[in-house]
Amino acid sequence: MHIISIEELSKSYGERILFRDITLGIETGDKIGLIGVNGTGKSTFLKIMAGLVTADGGRLVKGSSIRVEYLPQNPTFTAAATVLEQVFKGHSPLMKVLREYEAALAAQKQGQAGGEQRLIALSQQLDSLDAWQLESEAKAVLTRLGITDFSAPVGTLSGGQKKRIALASALITPADMLILDEPTNHIDNATVAWLEEYLQKRKGALLMVTHDRYFLDRVANRIIELDQGRLYTYTGNYSVFLEKKAEREELAEAGERKRQNLLRRELAWIRRGARARSTKQKARIDRFEELSREKKDFPEGKLEMTAVSSRLGRKTIELEHIYKSFQGTCFIRDFNYIVLQRDRVGIIGLNGRGKSTLLNLIAGKLAPDSGQIITGQTVSIGYFSQESRDMDESIRVIDYIKEAGHVVATGDGGTITASQMLERFLFPTALQWVPIAKLSGGERRRLYLLRVLMAAPNVLLLDEPTNDLDIQTLSVLEDYLDNFPGAVITVSHDRYFLDRVVDKIFAFEGQGQIKLYNGGYSDYQEQAGPETESDLTPSAAKISNPAAIPKPKEKKRKLSFKEQREYDEIEDVIAGVEAELKAVEAGIAAAGSDFSTLQELTVRQQQLASRLEELLERWTYLNELVEAIKQQ
Repeated sequence: MHIISIEELSKSYGERILFRDITLGIETGDKIGLIGVNGTGKSTFLKIMAGLVTADGGRLVKGSSIRVEYLPQNPTFTAAATVLEQVFKGHSPLMKVLREYEAALAAQKQGQAGGEQRLIALSQQLDSLDAWQLESEAKAVLTRLGITDFSAPVGTLSGGQKKRIALASALITPADMLILDEPTNHIDNATVAWLEEYLQKRKGALLMVTHDRYFLDRVANRIIELDQGRLYTYTGNYSVFLEKKAEREELAEAGERKRQNLLRRELAWIRRGARARSTKQKARIDRFEELSREKKDFPEGKLEMTAVSSRLGRKTIELEHIYKSFQGTCFIRDFNYIVLQRDRVGIIGLNGRGKSTLLNLIAGKLAPDSGQIITGQTVSIGYFSQESRDMDESIRVIDYIKEAGHVVATGDGGTITASQMLERFLFPTALQWVPIAKLSGGERRRLYLLRVLMAAPNVLLLDEPTNDLDIQTLSVLEDYLDNFPGAVITVSHDRYFLDRVVDKIFAFEGQGQIKLYNGGYSDYQEQAGPETESDLTPSAAKISNPAAIPKPKEKKRKLSFKEQREYDEIEDVIAGVEAELKAVEAGIAAAGSDFSTLQELTVRQQQLASRLEELLERWTYLNELVEAIKQQ
């Protein structure tokens, strides 16, 4: 079913044209990935589709009953709201009742008078709205995203946790079209894999911007590309897009060569003399002028640059028996490593495990609790952090780069100026002289990366370098790192980037332990076997003396309060779903030729069957767990 269409849509900010006269239709089953270089207007396009920004021209046609849910790159939050209140933030009657129910439940736990009657009334409303499944799904999604304290005030959580709460809210809100802007930022590799599976199964249309190429390959069935103000559509996933884009660019190059040849012939004819200026030949002169004015439909210049770095001596960075803890929690335990001259190391692990802490220790921004870090005299560290630090938005782009250096030596013995580096990083001359404040978020990240590289380091520390960078920039960064003569150590949740760049993996595996695996991320998954990231316990060990940590004692497994309650109730829940499914199937049999009713019942049947399958899998797991506990 056609749910949204746009016709000849245009948008610009001042003199900067983002896109013009673009047309697109979105169907119910579309899972669309939006691709484009930073600054081309991807986020603006999503906001127009979500109804938050108005286009300068064109039409957006959407049915009155079509529901759209939008996850921005930087969501807004109510600091005093609890996690569940933030998740149930919508204005629909269903979301309103869910918020009131959670508030009444909290009030009852605190012993406030009248709580029971209020809960009963709200429970009846939730029954009538069929909202219990939504509440259960919200808690399950939050748990899978690493948020387990549903009553915690949002204002007390980290930026990454807040983004995951916003993602959970977007996922569980009923919508005909879900719009996600960089949904994989701030979530670890295991959670990204779960999100892929979730979105693959989700009903309804999906429109997303993401730099994660594996994610696009596995989720998207359609790719749209914003390129020089125009929109190109490709049917298929990211791999198909690469093939079809190459074909389009080859055709564009052939067309441009043909235009240039024709222009040269017409120019030669014009220069022959007076005959060309006669009224009899006016049509030919007009054709020459039209060819001269014609805008080239030619692929954008590629971001290319020679690797720049300073000489790295034999002595690099040595980490000996490193321990690091915060507030009694051990993050790094007895870690030893010598950085090699051309190391390519990827660091992975669940959020909050200490990945960025390890980079800060190597960079000298943190001191270990015990152990020592020895750095060679020739080591020059370039640190690309998650935040674009010390970026004065009032200064011009070129001045920001010149602060790192006016000219830098390249690996082939030549030199390159700050302006030339900017050109190669897709900052044309006109853009070099604008204030940083006028750049998009992705363009600022690209500029910050260039600033780090312009300082010619010989050891690169990259903390989540793929966040907010477009795929074209990432591809060229990967090529750049291929030729980089120094060491590269990167924290990343981008599996494609890790497979492409690194040949070693440091995996944080709980209790402050860091284990070394050879190869990229896919190799790590094969070597780690069943004990992948998603199986690791999320909490680090509590310690009193990081220099002398005793071996952890094996604790007997037991059901948590939540698991016990779930185990006690799950058979009744299964029976209820089975009964409802049987009633729906009876309704389908009795619907006859009533197509509208038949369609609604069929959708409900599919939802119940999927829910029943999940419950049965969970019932099996809980029963196996209980049996294992009994045998301890």
